[in-house]
Order: sequence, then structure tokens, then C-alpha cells
Amino acid sequence: MKKILSTLTVLTLLLVVLFWLSGTTSDSTVEQRELSGEHCTVIIVGKKASADGSTMTTHTADCGLCDWTWRYVPPADHKPGSTRKIYRISQTRTWPPEQGLKWDLIKKDFTGVEIPEVPHTYGYVHGVFGYMNDQQLAIGESTIGNRPKLSNPTRTPVFNITMLTLLAMERCRTAREAIKLIGSLAEKYGYGGEDGGEMLAVADPDEVWVFEIMPVGPFWTPESGKPGAVWCAQRVPDDHVCVCPNESRIGEIDLNNPDYFMASPNVISCAVENGFWDPKSGEPFSWKKAYSPVEGSARTDPRRARLWRFFDLVSPSSKFSPALPNIEFPFSVKPDRPLSVKDVMELTRDKGYGSFFDPTRGIRGGPYKNPNYDRSARLISVSQAEYTTVTQCRHWLPPAIGGIVWLAWGAQDTSCYMPFYAGIKALPASFSVGDHWVFNRASARWAFDYVDFHAQVAYSLAIEEIKKAREKWEDGMISRIPEIDGKALELYRKSPARASDFLTSVCLDNAEDVIRAWWQLGDELLVKFNHLSYYNTERRTVERKRMEFPDFWKKAVRIFDAIFE
Repeated sequence: MKKILSTLTVLTLLLVVLFWLSGTTSDSTVEQRELSGEHCTVIIVGKKASADGSTMTTHTADCGLCDWTWRYVPPADHKPGSTRKIYRISQTRTWPPEQGLKWDLIKKDFTGVEIPEVPHTYGYVHGVFGYMNDQQLAIGESTIGNRPKLSNPTRTPVFNITMLTLLAMERCRTAREAIKLIGSLAEKYGYGGEDGGEMLAVADPDEVWVFEIMPVGPFWTPESGKPGAVWCAQRVPDDHVCVCPNESRIGEIDLNNPDYFMASPNVISCAVENGFWDPKSGEPFSWKKAYSPVEGSARTDPRRARLWRFFDLVSPSSKFSPALPNIEFPFSVKPDRPLSVKDVMELTRDKGYGSFFDPTRGIRGGPYKNPNYDRSARLISVSQAEYTTVTQCRHWLPPAIGGIVWLAWGAQDTSCYMPFYAGIKALPASFSVGDHWVFNRASARWAFDYVDFHAQVAYSLAIEEIKKAREKWEDGMISRIPEIDGKALELYRKSPARASDFLTSVCLDNAEDVIRAWWQLGDELLVKFNHLSYYNTERRTVERKRMEFPDFWKKAVRIFDAIFE
């Protein structure tokens, strides 16, 4: 047995060494390989860049096979001397439904580490990550990758990014508090495992920060006395917007300006020790160039197009060229006009229409202009999204009322955003169940996949029906928010508990209505476009002509046929 264990130890060390040595390969090649499947765009809006004064963040959980379930964790008081167990929570792992819910099963992977509990933990909602707590702290996430030399796939680091966001939700009221907590825990106990370079958009009602964190290599141990992570954070100016499309966004830093920059104590030394930056080079230190450099531009690599696309949409007056290397783009920009929450929702749905990487140009989208056929470019809106969030933090309201998470299940273009206030006490039961491999009408997510599936056959026609439904349910709810705010504030002044009950009822009732509407919409799409014909459900007739292919498609078919004649 000892010989077997010894052999396994040697093999493990060899694998770690080989992994570490792989850092000598081209950074750009590795970076592209690591991020080829990533699409989780984060949009960030400062309070003076928004139409209503709220700070906003987004997150697209883009995995395509991850656990999508959500749950509500209530606030709690804890006895002196109690501890908080730390678990390894994979972003991607799922279990068959018959084995139980993910958030129960994660307890099987206890790290063995417990940290001191705080007297009171806040209530919050979370999916793959923590998104908002009852203090209006909000988070969005994007994987950004790191130099291979820094990766630490061992089990030595205690923390990964999911666990860190949950602890921030439990313990923090402001963005600065959350950044300091996450950074200090990662430094002390180590960061890594299956997670590498990650970015968090961390927001409160007054500020939004970009926080980026990396492991420090496979040989780190707590006994080394060195930080178990390297991290940096930069505040987004209040009148600016920012985006993270799976790329590091922080460039040159000024740690003498703590109002806009924070970092781990090893932020410079780690780069120097690993040969990522030479102080004698004459070049200023750049976080992203040192720790997560990327090559290419929107023009040279459509997988890099989201960065240019976002800036072109929000600030066309800046006239950024798609040929500008992504690593040279500014950290943030002042938008040409303030953005509303609806504007941000529509940005998450952007398919690049009208741009040089429009997925429906020519015949790419088929006869019904389906943007999901051509996947050569990485779009802001992606078909494999688990869900997308838009968070709002509003400083003029009490935290329970001021914070809202707007949640849309599945693909953004065929889904509908539903609001959940920070002060709610529950989520719909249908949010906690379901997975990709078992169809389940008790799962909210499947209602939206049901619509999305039926939309793919005749996309250009079906999407118009979906927009009508969204206008009723999404736009209708947006227009109701001021009224809901007012009623909740009136109740809050008398009893915060009554306000929470009211908000919970409103949000759950709306969610149930939307889910029912989407199941019905899926049925209607199936019937209406069945057999590629128009079935008029009101007149109970079928149009005399079958659904006609557009002229451009007929011409393309003739040209293609001529090639083989």
C-alpha cells in the first residue's frame, strides 16, 4: 500500500510540474484555448451613467450544462464561537435529480476548513454565484483566465470563486467591504482549484468596482507565508460604463489613489518573481498585461468582438475601431446617453446585427435569419445561457426595496426578465429544481427552453411573437416598479417585515404568471408554425400557401445548385 501511495504521489508531482512547465508555451494560444467556450459578459453601469441613478451589473451564466438552480438563504444570527464550514463548490458540476439538489450535495465536498462565524449573516439569493443580499450588495461574474504558470489545480487552496461570493453575500454591506473580505480570505487560505482568473463586478448603491483575482501557482502552501492569491480592483467612475467579456480589464494601477484602486500586497512582486513584468523595462506596470494578456481584436478574431461591440453600442461617438487590439481599449467610457434598465436588458440580448460579424448576414442565418446557426463570433447574447441577471442598487431607497435582481432564464433573446427585490423572503419552488438531461414541467427554466426550442425552426417569425409576450410581461413589470416601490416604502415606514411580505408576494406572483405565460407561448409557437405552415388559431384555418422561403434564400439555393450541375 505504501508503495502504491508513493507511486501516486510521484505521478501527481510530475503532473503538477508538467502543468507548471506548460506556462512556457505561448500565452495567447493558451488564453484562446482556455476561453474558447466562455461567453459570460458582464456589463457595469455607474450611478451617474444610468437613467435613474442606480448602479447596475449583469451576468450571463453561459455554461450550457451547469446546474441552473437558484435558492434564497435567509438572514441568521449566530452564537459566539460558532464557525462557518467551507465547501468546494464547482461552477459546472451537476448531479442527477434523483440524487438531490446541488446545494445540499456540495456538503459532501467539505474542505476541512472552518472559519469563525460572524454574529449576523445577511439574507441573499444565489445561483452559480451570490448575486444580491438584503443590504443591496450585488455581484456579477466573468471568467478571464490567467497565465498557465499561475494555475493551481491542486486541492491545497481552500477557496474558489463561488464560495467567496457566497461569503461576501453573508457578511458584507458595501462593495469595498466585499472586495477586502474576498481578497483577505483568498490570501490567507489560498485560491484556485478548478477556478483560475476570475472577475467580479461588485456593486452597492454608490459604487461599482471591477475585482480580478488569480491563483499564484501549484506550489503555494499556507506555510509559505506568502499570499495564496493575487488580486486587484478598480472602481468604475460614477458617470462611466464598463464591460468584461471574459478578458482582464484592469490596466495601469495607482495604489496611491485608494478611492479608485485596491490590490493584494503581492500585486507587483508576484509579477516580477514570475517574469511577467520587469521594473527595469521602462514600461509602466499593467495588471492585465502582466497577469492575463490577450492578443487580437474584433477584426482579427471574432471571438474577441464583444468588447468592441459594447463600446460601439454605448459610445458610438468614440468611434473605436474594431481593429484596435482589445488589450488597448480603455477600462471604461462615458456613454453617449444614460442607460435605463431596459437598455441594459437589450444590451444583454445583442446579436451583433448590422455589424461586420452579424450572424445572419448573407445566408448564414438560413431562410428565417436565425442568429444561432453561425457561432464563429462570440456574441453578447448566447444561446447556451443558463440564465442572465441584471442587478440594480438604488441609493434613495431602503436596502430591502432599493435592490433588485432581474432574472431571465435560458437564452436572453427568447426569455423574459423577472424582478426579485433584495427584501424578498423566498423564491418560487420551481427555481430550485431541474437539469439539462431530464425534461421537467415543475422546473421554471424548462418553460423558457421550451419556447426557445420552438423558436429555432422559423426564428424570424417566432421572435416577433416572443417580443409581443415580452412587451406584456417584461415591459409591463418595468412600468410597475415605481408603483411597487411606493407601496413597499409606505409599508416599510410602518413595518419592514410587512414590506418584505408585500415584495415577496409581488415577485412570486409575477414569476408564476410569467412562467405560465411562457409554457403557453411554447404551445402556441408549436401550433402556429407547425409543418412550416401558418395555423391561424383564431380563425381555425391554415393559410393557403405554406410558409414561403424568402427570395434571398431561393436565389442562394439556385446558385448553390448551379455549382453542382
